[in-house]
Amino acid sequence: MAKKMKTEAKVLSQRLLADGIYDMWLETEMAGDAHPGQFVGVYPAGKATLLPRPISICEVDGARRAIRLVYRVVGQGTAEFALYQPGDYISILGVLGNGFPLDKAEGKRVLLMGGGIGVPPLLQTAKELKAAGKAASVTCVLGYRDAETFLRDDFEKAAELVIATEDGSIGTKGNVIDAIKENGLEADVIYACGPMPMLRAIKAYASETGMKAYVSLEERMACGVGACLGCICKTKEIDEHSQVKNTRICTDGPVFDADDLDM
Repeated sequence: MAKKMKTEAKVLSQRLLADGIYDMWLETEMAGDAHPGQFVGVYPAGKATLLPRPISICEVDGARRAIRLVYRVVGQGTAEFALYQPGDYISILGVLGNGFPLDKAEGKRVLLMGGGIGVPPLLQTAKELKAAGKAASVTCVLGYRDAETFLRDDFEKAAELVIATEDGSIGTKGNVIDAIKENGLEADVIYACGPMPMLRAIKAYASETGMKAYVSLEERMACGVGACLGCICKTKEIDEHSQVKNTRICTDGPVFDADDLDM
């Protein structure tokens, strides 16, 4: 596992992708260590907001030594991030967490399933699966609220794409499970990221259909390094650190085998 470090990253670009959704590229040596499904902690400059905000890594550009963060503005810290311009510097901690186990995709039909701000980390996942060429097939099933299907063009270049929207404006009307059923999609392995109700439904669907599911949990985090126990989820086995049936999302995850979680 790569050593965690706090460093100053240079903002290469920033743009608005959709309502409240921003796209920022950062130049950092962490690009050499980042894997699909991992995240970084981004520090606000204001002294009133000391803790880093966890943001998943959307894409990695090794040639530029850069990582791409696609995030939603939800509070004071992320609102500050949206003000950064090219040439500015921002403090980040990383690389954090465990990513998707891509070795489990070899020879398998793969579904990448994302909802809302859980969509971004699946882009690098799709790109690396395509580059490796070891999966039998890769299909992305993405869920959005409406026609603001951010990152759609990027995903269309990386894999087959199926879209679901809550209002039915694009693709299947409903959620990602509805899209799977409507399009008759079948797979052996699922990699998923999104809100907990979506992940619960995916776990249940995978169990019913005999698929293997790996899910990335979205959770508020404080320290990001496993010390504070602020981001825990229930598991079927006793955690060696806490001695109860809990696990720390920031260090033991954010990606878990869905069978190991009590969701």
